[in-house]
Amino acid sequence: NHEIAYDCSTPTDYKVNKHLIIMGSTIGMRIDDIISFINDIPATYQLFLGICLAFSCVVLNIPTSATTNDPQHHEPNKTISTDPIKPRTNNNNGDEPQPQWHILKILNIAAVVGFVTSIGYFCFDASTFMNDSGSLLKFLACWSTFVCYFFAFFGISFVDDDVLIQDEQQQHQIQNAPNSGMRSSVVNPPPSLHAPARHTPVCTDPPPNPKPSPTTPLPPPESTSDQAWADMVLTNQVKDHQLEKILNPHRAVVVRRLIFQSKLGSLATDESCTSPLDELPYQHSLDYTRVHGANCETVVGYIPLPVGMVGPLTLNNQTVYFPMATTEGCLVASTNRGCKAISQGSGAISTIVRDGITRAPCLKMRSAREACELKLWCELPSNFCKLKEAFESTTGFGKLQSATTMIAGRNAYVRLCCFSGDAMGMNMVSKGTLAVVDLLRSIFPTLELVALSGNVCTDKKPSAINWIEGRGKSVVVEATIPKDVVRTTLKTEVKTIVRVNIDKNLIGSALAGSIGGFNAHAANIVTALFLATGQDPAQNVESSNCMTLMEETDNGDLWISCTMPSIEVGTVGGGTGLPAQKACLKVIGCQGGGVKPGENSRQLAHVVASATMAGELSLMAALSANTLVQAHMQHNRKPATTSAVDSKQ
Repeated sequence: NHEIAYDCSTPTDYKVNKHLIIMGSTIGMRIDDIISFINDIPATYQLFLGICLAFSCVVLNIPTSATTNDPQHHEPNKTISTDPIKPRTNNNNGDEPQPQWHILKILNIAAVVGFVTSIGYFCFDASTFMNDSGSLLKFLACWSTFVCYFFAFFGISFVDDDVLIQDEQQQHQIQNAPNSGMRSSVVNPPPSLHAPARHTPVCTDPPPNPKPSPTTPLPPPESTSDQAWADMVLTNQVKDHQLEKILNPHRAVVVRRLIFQSKLGSLATDESCTSPLDELPYQHSLDYTRVHGANCETVVGYIPLPVGMVGPLTLNNQTVYFPMATTEGCLVASTNRGCKAISQGSGAISTIVRDGITRAPCLKMRSAREACELKLWCELPSNFCKLKEAFESTTGFGKLQSATTMIAGRNAYVRLCCFSGDAMGMNMVSKGTLAVVDLLRSIFPTLELVALSGNVCTDKKPSAINWIEGRGKSVVVEATIPKDVVRTTLKTEVKTIVRVNIDKNLIGSALAGSIGGFNAHAANIVTALFLATGQDPAQNVESSNCMTLMEETDNGDLWISCTMPSIEVGTVGGGTGLPAQKACLKVIGCQGGGVKPGENSRQLAHVVASATMAGELSLMAALSANTLVQAHMQHNRKPATTSAVDSKQ
């Protein structure tokens, strides 16, 4: 360092010389101090910094069992997740170690603590450090390092924390998931979801020139127990729909019941220890004591209907199975194929937008003017409260939602809409309607009740009012099917099935003047479910109102929806109390009254709409691929199978 002397005889010279001293100290002396400080760093300190850097690089890249044994690289079964948020996929091939990103969180905490501590230490004796260039330089270097780290790495672990936790949960689910044999690019769904059906349903057209595959010899049917055959189906050693060929049709039913008892038991739809299928008869039996006074008069017997099981179907992120009672061959298998395609995609997403059963009595007044006065009176909010009070005095569950009056000359039709809980609600709304008529008669003495139902309800008849205003449960269900699934499972192309749907279900139905019939065969599925679950079969007329829409998404997948504004179902009352129908409702998981009023009947409506969409999807695929006739001729025109029991007689 230099010693510099300046003459400061005048104030001006003093200011100039002071400035030169400061400049000399800042530029010359401090640069020298920096060089001297760097040269004086102890070798042990440099070695310590090098060891820290090497240790950080090594630790960040040490693999653990969670990464090297990642089942995502070894697990062959992948099913589609119904979560709308796509999980982050791991593209590592399993040969390279994975960084330990959780250590960044520890480093971030240490950096924050060090940064705050250094600032506090500096502020404790700031005047001393400001006058000491060496100490000040150390603080500036330390703070610069912290700032560089914050800009480069701070927040990485916090930003990725939720995603990393999600990845770990998904890997844990994959490790605990059963081997389903399905392959996909998406991780396994939650354990409560069953994988889509493994085998192709029998209604699917066979691939051209199928290659023979080696078959595993099966044990003799006579020496193998029913439970053993059921286990072979559950472990995919035997296909479900081949049981009739391997065994006999009677024994196949027994084995299949064991199969679905196992599947339904894993869903825990019923808290009791009994199987939902225990009350579903498969031999000739009917408890006539339950029929008398409730379901039929002058009874001479009953008509047995085959009941097929469909599923699994992913519905609102849950697995459901449902029964279908039908005599139409290929219907159950075709619906099963639709369920498989839906479950391989997004799953069915169902929403109920309205819930109310209706009754519209025909009231005749002395003049059209009086009929109009009745209409205006009913439309006043204060008077609706009186109607609501009279209606709800007759029921503990029914809640009057609206009263709409229509005029035709001297006739007034008051369409009452009420919430009916888990009952379908016709008896409930009829009793409440009589109470409303009595109230109106007390205000309009000349009122005459022509009919409790004036056909504006409208019950068991096609009508535009049900299509527009809705009746029962108004349900909208949708799903997205990947284009690869459309090609492999449905055996068609997205563009083809979309075009056929427009030309057939929309344009063709419009030319026919259809009301609520913009679909392929919604009544097929609705009727089969109604018969199995004890619903009123005649209400299939309005419950089958359905508009099926299909579109191609931006990435080439198939989007499908079914809008069904008037599904009329219940889980208590009527035929739902019979043992077989009650068993079928238990299979779905909605038998009897729900914990919340209306909960079970709404679930049944979701299932009806989703099953209808599955049936629509499969039939439209068959039509677009021109395999409908082939499938029916192959599987619906076979001679009756001769069972072992029949052959002995």
